[in-house]
Formats: sequence, structure tokens, C-alpha cells
Amino acid sequence: MYNLLAYIKHLDGQNETALECLQQAEELIQQEHADQAEVRSLVTWGNYAWVYYHMGRFSEAQDYVDKVKQACEKFSNPYSIECPELDGEEGWTRLKCGGKHNERAKVCFEKALEEQPNNPEFSSGLAIAMYRLDDKPQKQSPVDTLKQAIQLSPDSQYIKVLLALKLQKMNREAQGEPLVEEALEKAPSQTDVLRSAAKFYKTKGDLDKAIELFLRALESMPNNGYLYHQTGCCYRKKIMQVQNTEEYVANGNREIEELRECAVDYLKKALEKELNYPLAYAKLAELLAQRGQYREAEECYQIAFSKELTDTERQQLHQCYGNFQEYHMKSEDTGVQHDLEGLQISKKSAEKENMKCQLQNTAGDQLLFNAANYWYHQGLIHKENGDVLQAVECYEKELGCLLRNTPSGIGSLFLPALELEEGSEELGQSTHSSTPREPFNT
Repeated sequence: MYNLLAYIKHLDGQNETALECLQQAEELIQQEHADQAEVRSLVTWGNYAWVYYHMGRFSEAQDYVDKVKQACEKFSNPYSIECPELDGEEGWTRLKCGGKHNERAKVCFEKALEEQPNNPEFSSGLAIAMYRLDDKPQKQSPVDTLKQAIQLSPDSQYIKVLLALKLQKMNREAQGEPLVEEALEKAPSQTDVLRSAAKFYKTKGDLDKAIELFLRALESMPNNGYLYHQTGCCYRKKIMQVQNTEEYVANGNREIEELRECAVDYLKKALEKELNYPLAYAKLAELLAQRGQYREAEECYQIAFSKELTDTERQQLHQCYGNFQEYHMKSEDTGVQHDLEGLQISKKSAEKENMKCQLQNTAGDQLLFNAANYWYHQGLIHKENGDVLQAVECYEKELGCLLRNTPSGIGSLFLPALELEEGSEELGQSTHSSTPREPFNT
């Protein structure tokens, strides 16, 4: 951790602070691995050389280069060494970086375990990497790896919670909860345990417990945007939970408003902490819209659209904004437009299926000729469902509607005469009414 922090400080131009971090790394190695201090210090010494070099302190940089060389010569050859400790060091560094580095972290720990198969540190690292990779297709289940890591490191409470989360995902929640309870009892202040346990209870639906644990974690990490975001999401989810109870019918909106205030407050704090999650703006916008703060909600959506988004995030954002326009702003045309934009993003997802259903429901509510772009919307739905011939037929009818009143009569090529006459009679006479869609809830 201190080596990675030193690198970050170096990139930020804080080289003196980076040196302090490296000193802390050395001290930690002496405390935890005194019998392997030389091998485990190789990365730290190399980092010392790097920082000193960039500070222009070449003599000190050379001193650390020489230390690395002397240590490597003892085990293999100058400046290069193969050992499980270094593989493990790389694995943990990649785990801390997360994302695309998890696959490489897994490889590092597997390589280290080839040399030391019963090493608890490497086993724990492999278990964490496999847990994170479990959502990817064709990945080996991490359950056995997690159990083995617990056997080798029975005091690793974080691994126990990860196993509980995996069991919960496999519909074996009752087997996982005792592990969470044990971890919380033995490590009541460990932040990674608290946040993972909170995730377990949030999924279970015990939102009060989840909120309590997230708040305890925030006491140790008051600048963590993720924890503020998760706390806000719990309050947001609790609103939906309360709305489905008899007490809500009896007590009215008072409790809901209090919960909404908490949700808004924590989501705002998450964004103030520069949380890198654009959809947090959409969640905040939804809550603001529920309070009638439409201008502020619109600003949040526009900020979200201005961010760099993945296809999935853009799809979700179009769905959220479409719901906002239709449900709160009563602008069904704009809502449908954003559903269409989200639908055309070539990404299979639950959001895409939801938008297809919403478009079908909206289309079903509209009178045939009075609805702008009705046949175009129908055509797009058929296209997304793979019904190409029906899609072409709908697009032809849309052309007929657009050209029905041209003097040349070209509209008749695309729309039967009877429908042209009916369309002319109904145009301007009918008004459609649609049932507002439910707000976006996830």
C-alpha cells in the first residue's frame, strides 16, 4: 500500500512525501517480514531509486540501484530476480488498482502459489482476485478458493465476508450470514469488513443495518465518496421499501420526506468527494424531481450527460432521463426520444429490455394517426426484436403518414387509401392520454 501511495505522490509532484511513504513501507516490512526483509524490500528500494533520480539526487539513486543489484546477485543475476514474494507484491498492487488489473493479479498469485502452495497471504490474494472476476463469463467459481483462504488465514475477516457475499449471490444467504456476524464481532472497526458487510445487508433488504455499517465505515474514511454514495442509495431504497407498507398509508409523506432528505444529503456529499460514477447524478436528480426541484434535477442530468460514459451507463442515463421527462415534466415525446436513443445503443442489458417495454406500452396508449412518429417507433421495436419485415412495413407506413397531404399523392405508395382517409379525419381531432410510467427504480 505504501509503495503504491508513494507512486501516486510522486506523480502529483510530492516527492518528499513519496519518500516518507517509502520509509513507512520499509518499516512495515521489518515488522511483518523481518526474516525476508531483503527480498521484500527490492520493490521499495527500486522505488527509492526512481524518486531520487527524478529529484536530481543521482548519488542517492545510485545507492539504491546498488542495493538492488547486490540483493539480486545473491539469488540469481543482477537487476533481475524471480521469486514468489515479488509476484505476490505485484498481485496486491494490481488488486489495489482494481478493474482490468484483477485478471493479471490472479495470474501473479497463481504463480506465487506454485512455489508456496500453502502461503496464506498469496491464497487470500488469489481468493480476492477470483471473487472480483466472478461476474465475468466462463470464470471458475471462487467459493472453494475463498474457503481455502479462510483455512490458511482463519483471522482474515474480510475473506469471510467475501465468501458470505458469494453464497448470498448463489441463494445461500442463510449460510453466509453467520460468517458476516462473526467477521463483525472480531473486526468491528475494519473498514473493508464494514463496507462489505453493509453490502450484504443491503442486498438482504436490511437497510437499517446496512446504513449503520456504512456510517461506521465513514467514521474512519470521512472523505470516501463511495461510502457516501452507498449510504444515499440505502436511504433511496428505503423510500421504496416504506412506500409499500401499511404504515405509509397511515402516516402519509412525513417519513418519506425525512428519508428523501437523507438520501439527497449523502448523494450530494458523494459528488462533492468527486465520486467517479456519473449515474449518481441521475439518482440525485430523481430524488430532486420527487421534491419538485425540476431545474436542479435537469442540471444534474446535463452534468451526467457531459461525463465520459460507458455504453451501459449511457443507456441507463437515457432511461432515467426519459422517465424524468415523461413522469415529471409530462413531456412524453421527449421521454420516448430518449428511450429510442438508449435503445439504439448496441448493448444487451436489462435497461435495454425495459426501454423496449416502455416504448411498447407508450405506443399501445397512443391513437394510431394522432401520435407523432408512431409507426417509426413501432418499426424500431420490431427491428430490435429481429422482425425485419415488420419493421420495414412500419417504416413504409411512417413515410405514408409524413407524405399523406402532398399534392403528388406519393403517400399512397406507402399507406393504403383507407388509412390515408382515416388519418386525415382523425388528425387534429383526437388527443391521446397515456399513463405515466413509474419512475426509474434500481
